[in-house]
Amino acid sequence: MASVTIRNAVKSYGTMEVLHGVSLAAQDGEFVVLVGPSGCGKSTLLRMIAGLESITDGDIDIGGRVVNELEPKERDIAMVFQSYALYPHMSVRDNMGFSLKLARRSRKEIEEAVNRAAGILALEPLLDRYPRQLSGGQRQRVAMGRAIVRNPAVFLFDEPLSNLDAKLRVQMRSEIKALHQRLGSTMIYVTHDQMEAMTMADRIVVMRAGKIEQVGTPLEIYDNPANSFVAGFIGSPSMNLIEGTVMEKDGTVVLRDDGGADWSLAEAARAHLGRSVTMGIRPEQIVTRDGAISGTVVNVEPTGAETHVQVQVGANSIVVVLRDRFAGAVGSSIGIASLPERVNLFCRETGARLALSPG
Repeated sequence: MASVTIRNAVKSYGTMEVLHGVSLAAQDGEFVVLVGPSGCGKSTLLRMIAGLESITDGDIDIGGRVVNELEPKERDIAMVFQSYALYPHMSVRDNMGFSLKLARRSRKEIEEAVNRAAGILALEPLLDRYPRQLSGGQRQRVAMGRAIVRNPAVFLFDEPLSNLDAKLRVQMRSEIKALHQRLGSTMIYVTHDQMEAMTMADRIVVMRAGKIEQVGTPLEIYDNPANSFVAGFIGSPSMNLIEGTVMEKDGTVVLRDDGGADWSLAEAARAHLGRSVTMGIRPEQIVTRDGAISGTVVNVEPTGAETHVQVQVGANSIVVVLRDRFAGAVGSSIGIASLPERVNLFCRETGARLALSPG
């Protein structure tokens, strides 16, 4: 096991800079997930750690050793790709042991390592099969087994579940998390799926346009997003973002949105009276209530355990998540209200989170 420290990493392709002085530390044994929209630089950063991309400036340190100039095979890492990259003419056993064979390990050592990895991943019955005889989930487990046999200091995952169907993705999320707990190895995982990040990570790194927007535990980022971008990116359905002005009404603090609706705010928001802001409220933190803000139901999505209701309030399209069955029809009126103690406020110009207390 080893820590990974990235200091002011810059990556440029000619005159185009795609990573802008990124700094990050993954602790020994930590599961860190890099998440962000396509093109944010997360896979480029992972490939720089692996040595598959050169670093333009800055340092990458693995286990206390700067590895900028080291070849991938010298970095003591193993990488699992989106494509399984299995040799079709080799059995599962031979695919998993191939890197050790190249390293001229003894037959006994290879056999022991393959059997150990197969036991961890429940692949023993499949060792004599070929990739064409495996399901997608089984092929991905073989790809992980090929990484495990090397006993690396750091595991790197580049969107390994993207090619799987929804049910298999859920299963493999659990299997990778269980693998991390069993091995205790440092793992850095790249995904564009924020649900993978929320359910698997010890810490999440949210990236945008070659920069890190926020680093924190899943619940820290979910409950206290650093800015409106993180607020809108993390969570499914995403946070409702409503623009307006903080005002006082009948002795209480409200956000008067641009359409004239008044949303209740916590008393601590009084520090921002008169300020133009963006209010963020999670869909599950909005309640239905007679006499509250009136809206029109424009879509209803029953998911079984909950119902997602899209409500039009003036120019704002608000998503509400209800735990109970919803009897309203599209086109009907509904009253909704925010839970003021759960509201986030962001600067309308910069998107930065605003403190909800004076000073």
